[in-house]
Amino acid sequence: MKSVAAESQKQPRDTLAGELIGLRVKVAASSCKDLMGIQGKIVDETRNTFLVQTSTGTKRVPKAACEFLFPDAGFTVEGRKLVCRPEDRTKKLVRRH
Repeated sequence: MKSVAAESQKQPRDTLAGELIGLRVKVAASSCKDLMGIQGKIVDETRNTFLVQTSTGTKRVPKAACEFLFPDAGFTVEGRKLVCRPEDRTKKLVRRH
């Protein structure tokens, strides 16, 4: 059985290859100033967007326009690297390994 410490030290690649729905996320940088600082839990994902539940409601955030910080996992990723269907991202990242 894996320990909690080992689970929390996953590599970014492992986290991104898995399910992102349910993870906490923050928009760390964006080409659109209105998106800066949005933070909350990912409740849905499409090819081009995340649906993020924030304290003020649900926001649809375009992946390509943002850089995302995953605070629980401890890493940042450029949104353009996430632009694909969730099931295709999993296949693509696992295949490269």
